[in-house]
Amino acid sequence: MDSFKEHLQGIFKNDDSKSRKIGLALGSGAALGAAHVGVLRALEEYDIKPSFIAGTSIGALVAALYAFGKSVDEIEEIAISLDWLDISDIRISRLGLLSNDEMGDLVEEHLGEVTFEQANIKLAVVATDISNGEKVIIKEGRVSDAVEASACIPVIFEPVEIDGRMLVDGGLLESVPVSALKEFGAEFKIAVDVKAFRKYKRPDDIFDVLNNSLEIALIHLAHVRIEDVDIMIQPQLGDYSRMDTNHTKEMIDLGYEAAVDALKNVK
Repeated sequence: MDSFKEHLQGIFKNDDSKSRKIGLALGSGAALGAAHVGVLRALEEYDIKPSFIAGTSIGALVAALYAFGKSVDEIEEIAISLDWLDISDIRISRLGLLSNDEMGDLVEEHLGEVTFEQANIKLAVVATDISNGEKVIIKEGRVSDAVEASACIPVIFEPVEIDGRMLVDGGLLESVPVSALKEFGAEFKIAVDVKAFRKYKRPDDIFDVLNNSLEIALIHLAHVRIEDVDIMIQPQLGDYSRMDTNHTKEMIDLGYEAAVDALKNVK
């Protein structure tokens, strides 16, 4: 393993033998985002340290925790303890069935009322302005608000207002936030796409209908392109539902395996 680590470190150096700035993009996928934890564990084992990290939806939550110094073990504990009801609250309104306030509260519970400027690793979160269809890359202000907005599934959750913008899930426009890494100036880009091998089941309720509708549309409209990144990590999560938090540990393990496989194929 040591020789392979040395091989990887050589890949991450530029022509002047200086370490290239690595960017890591964690994609959307609700409960499937548990796989991001396994990816982080694999990257740490191979001494790969991102200079920049960006997240969309559940990827924004994991990215924020990691950017502010939470260990992989700590993030795994948080992921395993999560339940759908932990990150949503009933609040019928004109704009959504539920409130996503609990997601912001979760961030503040573990990180406090932090701002992007306080992060240990430069952080960006991607959301969508539902008023005009623009992608919004958030790199300043309160982290809890940004994560809450990025994970705000439209219709299910009320939009989150930040600086006069009405924001919802960033996955509408960019499921894996590679563009944020480009804005940072990342010289080597690693993308984690947890929705690459989706399978669908017959809907049981309105949430399943909405979930399937969004995924079917977004996999064509907002899918990350392999040619835009240097390493693409795509865990085999097709048999798992993005609403199911009962198989978190298995998805973490699959994320780890996919990351190791992807790293071993780097030339």
